[in-house]
Amino acid sequence: MYYQHSIDPIFISTPFISIHWYGMMYIFAFFFGWGIALYFTRAPHANFTKHDVEDLITYIILGVILGGRFGYVLFYDFPYYAENPLDIFKIWQGGMSFHGGFSGVLLAAFYWAHKNKKDYIELTDFIAPCVPIGLFFGRLGNFINGELWGKESTLPWAVIFPNGGNVPRHPSQLYEAGLEGLVLFLVLFFAAKKNPPKGYLSAIFCIGYGLARCFAEFFRIPDPQYGYFLGFITMGQILCLPMFLIGFILLCLSKKWADNPHYDTVHCKDGTHLRVKRYKK
Repeated sequence: MYYQHSIDPIFISTPFISIHWYGMMYIFAFFFGWGIALYFTRAPHANFTKHDVEDLITYIILGVILGGRFGYVLFYDFPYYAENPLDIFKIWQGGMSFHGGFSGVLLAAFYWAHKNKKDYIELTDFIAPCVPIGLFFGRLGNFINGELWGKESTLPWAVIFPNGGNVPRHPSQLYEAGLEGLVLFLVLFFAAKKNPPKGYLSAIFCIGYGLARCFAEFFRIPDPQYGYFLGFITMGQILCLPMFLIGFILLCLSKKWADNPHYDTVHCKDGTHLRVKRYKK
């Protein structure tokens, strides 16, 4: 017996406004991401403070929402939105592109780093462990909305989605939540605690996300307006290719920076001092 998807996408409904689960997932994502960032500001080797995080979060939120929405419009359904421009603002209906949101965050982070005279790659390293939690909640939002479902399946955990026909399908949204979200978060979280060289966490994020997304795409129905390119590759996989390239470049640069470390003296609250390994910019 397969699970029949029947989750109401509306979290709270009043005569004046309806709050959707999809929007709530973004609130959860920003809340948990903020908490993780604050946790890493307490590390002995931290390059960013609580004040930095509180200032940066606004830029990140704008980067995610604007980049994610406009990325979806441009990459996935531009002809429709060109004819229905007001629908661009209906984000509660779903329709956010990770690659667009990723680009938005990179641009917002670049502006913030330039404004505050911070090293850009160190900032992306700092942000990297926070992003998978956002992906986790975002994919849960896709599942609740009953969108982006997978191919037909006879596995016992297959799901019958309301808009997917009366056939069981892979819950590909949950596959992505697990791989892009929880697994990638754990990898980055424990790597970050070891004070890796500059660029390493950003590289692992790009490569790790690309691998997870490309794998999950094999179980997911491709976007109907595009289908498969060359008969086997999806738009999501194509958009991961630049991430792989950036990741491998950063990995090479990270090794170069790791070969040229220097040390800073960190003054702890209890009066002791630590020599912390830093890396040349």
